[in-house]
Amino acid sequence: MHVHPTGEFANHAKDYDHITVVPLGAAMGAEIQGIDVRDLTDESFAEVADALYRHKMIFFRDHDISHTDQEEFTLRFGEFGKDAYTPGVDGHPEVQPVLKEAESKAHMIFGGAWHTDSPFLPQPPAITILFGKDIPPYGGDTMWTNTALAYAFLSDTMKNTIAGLRVHMSARTVLAEVKKGAEKFGEKSLGGTPLQFDPEPMIAGAFHPLVRTHPTTGEKALYVDDAYAVSIEGMTEPEAKAIMEFLRWHVTQPAFTCRLHWEPHTLTVWDNRLCLHHAFNDHDGYRREMYRTTVLGEVPA
Repeated sequence: MHVHPTGEFANHAKDYDHITVVPLGAAMGAEIQGIDVRDLTDESFAEVADALYRHKMIFFRDHDISHTDQEEFTLRFGEFGKDAYTPGVDGHPEVQPVLKEAESKAHMIFGGAWHTDSPFLPQPPAITILFGKDIPPYGGDTMWTNTALAYAFLSDTMKNTIAGLRVHMSARTVLAEVKKGAEKFGEKSLGGTPLQFDPEPMIAGAFHPLVRTHPTTGEKALYVDDAYAVSIEGMTEPEAKAIMEFLRWHVTQPAFTCRLHWEPHTLTVWDNRLCLHHAFNDHDGYRREMYRTTVLGEVPA
């Protein structure tokens, strides 16, 4: 069944004292206006965090921030998460470059499939912060999908069927694509993003609940994606494939999504526990320079 936006969608703006919120879509996403993340009081930060949990993804325009600014903003949410793919930038190891050079004809880009960040880790990142510095004039959009809303729209029978199941999250498919690109195209990076990783633990991965509960809001959300979910514990491959293919289709229905067109100096924040995201590789000939930080998450439960 295809889902269409209804009155059950609750991405409405809430009134705050220190920030203004403008929803991006019916299902999720919102622009935060009226503040600068470099000058947040405890009260205004609390409203930003509340808006993040409510809208799953928030963004700020006209934020020409430094690496230090991004690090300090990230630490307001918690300690840094681990990045499994990149070495970070000089002097700022927690700030990971996400690049595609204008001359690159990469067959894939960093984040170019529906995914949640690094779910193969025992403690995947709770929150991701991505700053767009150099942005193409068109293309290069990012989409997010609300995995809590998608779960809410499952039938009770399906919810009961998947309750208690654990999904194996592994980077084996992604790393196989990276290797293919290196062999066929001579790529030592993903379109310009430098790579440095230890493949063995990434491929071994981790088993996490297929339905996870958000520790702050109590919302239940699907934890399955295109990039990293490879099997379900205790199931045969055909059994797991049938369930995961349905859930992948269901969770990425357009009704659950929002789409952001980047502008230079756009800063985004999203909750990996409540959404997936997908970057578009449709800007050949134009440079895209971004910087990512993450916040350490808890063991999914």
